[in-house]
Amino acid sequence: MPPESVAPETQQVANPTITRRRNVLALFQGYAERALADGVAPKGLEQAFAASLQISPSMWSQIKSARPIGDKLARQIEVLSGKGPGWMDEVHGTAALTPSEKGFLDLSLRAWRNTNSIGRKQLRAYVAAVAESGVSSEQQSTSQASAPH
Repeated sequence: MPPESVAPETQQVANPTITRRRNVLALFQGYAERALADGVAPKGLEQAFAASLQISPSMWSQIKSARPIGDKLARQIEVLSGKGPGWMDEVHGTAALTPSEKGFLDLSLRAWRNTNSIGRKQLRAYVAAVAESGVSSEQQSTSQASAPH
């Protein structure tokens, strides 16, 4: 397929930390859906999922929020969930939005609608800069201020 016909999202290099987090969240979603369909009560599903991956509930909580999944843990998750080697590092379709992603999109839409064209240009430029660099301007200015001169 010529490069012009490749979808923009496939042209970008995936961030392994984000890819692994999305994949393990998709595994949990599938696990929860199967358990609920089998009549299992929702209470305790998170702990049961963590146990199925042989990690503590605390570790699962950290992974869901911010803790990166290292190579060793990614391979462990693949084996224990019946996935092939490298599955955690591959992008698998579009996952459902998390509640925090939905909240961000709602907030972004409100900001977009409640500002004028100048505000929209600034909002778009800021989001584009963060998307390109992966670092917010506040983080950049903090790291620049603490860097030796």
